[in-house]
Amino acid sequence: MEVNRDRAGELGRLIAKAVSRLRPDTFEDPRYYPPRGTPRRDVMAYFLVMVAMDHRLSRGRRQYEAEVGGERFHGADLLYRLGSRLFAEDPGFFTAERLARVTEEDVLRWLTADRARPPDAHVRAELLRDLGIKLKALFDGDPYRIVLDSGGYLRRGVAQGLIDLLKVFKAYQDPVEKKAFLLAKFIERREVVIFQDPQNKEVPVDNHLTRIALRTGIVDVDPNTLELIAAGHPFRPQEDVMLRLAVREAYRLVAQAAGVDPFIMDDFLWSFGRSCCTFEGPSCASGCSAKCSSLGGCDSGECILAPACRARAERLYLVPEHSFMDTWWY
Repeated sequence: MEVNRDRAGELGRLIAKAVSRLRPDTFEDPRYYPPRGTPRRDVMAYFLVMVAMDHRLSRGRRQYEAEVGGERFHGADLLYRLGSRLFAEDPGFFTAERLARVTEEDVLRWLTADRARPPDAHVRAELLRDLGIKLKALFDGDPYRIVLDSGGYLRRGVAQGLIDLLKVFKAYQDPVEKKAFLLAKFIERREVVIFQDPQNKEVPVDNHLTRIALRTGIVDVDPNTLELIAAGHPFRPQEDVMLRLAVREAYRLVAQAAGVDPFIMDDFLWSFGRSCCTFEGPSCASGCSAKCSSLGGCDSGECILAPACRARAERLYLVPEHSFMDTWWY
């Protein structure tokens, strides 16, 4: 697995145009997030908990999807919809004292809606208890202390930046730091902190971003590996980490070529992966949907990334996401 610098540069120039038309999400929609005016400490507590839960909600044919308040939500949208509802009804749940006592039954009550049930509820309960116990032991029970201790830096000295401080928690120990950078994106956009070292920003590498990277060819993968991905062959943990670290580095080069903030670029890539370069029906194969077009992912009936996409010319690269299911990392 190797970063393709030339393709990363080409993709960056195309993404620069797409991002220039994008209005960054403020993460203030009360359906999903604490409303504007919520104290910083409470905003930090909310996102610390929610990002800890933000992994692998739909598995195989079992989709995490349900109707809440007359509106249908899927995947992460449903997770954050239920999180916002709980925050409004019982904000005490997000305190260290309560988190330290969370049970599997608590998680199931919270994150079950209609027929949608969270997978691995016992794992999610363990992650929340770990958050609560360590917040009490190391940060006086105050999530905002993590921000204060970081000094407003993502990386600082020997494990003193936000990304490294978060690694004390089980939920934030993934080697590619997806959850840590997702949390950083949320809390910066909500002005809980403005990072002093923007050069250390990375995209939170989830499955959508990995799929786009493989298809566009910004990461070179040998044909045998592509065939294994297409066949759904499970990756070992070390193989997954190697791939995602290459993907993260490739997107760093894309962001540099585009001249855009990696966190803003991530807004576009995540939406593009959900609406355009999808798992089963990418726009280049099935045509531009109304959802993709409204995002600005199509131009004159063609995917806007097509000129820099390797899968456009080499169909072997039109792979789904690689298989790495049994994890709380992503």
